[in-house]
Amino acid sequence: MKTKVREMRTQAGLTQQQLAEMVRVSARTIISIEKEQYSPSLMLAYRLARVFGSTVEDLCCLEENRKKEDENYERLSK
Repeated sequence: MKTKVREMRTQAGLTQQQLAEMVRVSARTIISIEKEQYSPSLMLAYRLARVFGSTVEDLCCLEENRKKEDENYERLSK
């Protein structure tokens, strides 16, 4: 799942380790989210959004991800 975690983290001047400590996960989790290898749980997405003063919807690019998922579904159902 695409997110804006890396973009928001760098704008905030935080390292991956600093952000990880703020939201109580490992730096490896932040790295995996930034590489789109891991989708954060709802609670983690909420914590991240709070750190950045954002919404979960914006942080997790929910509209963009929904459209991509819908397109994949349409393609597979044909």
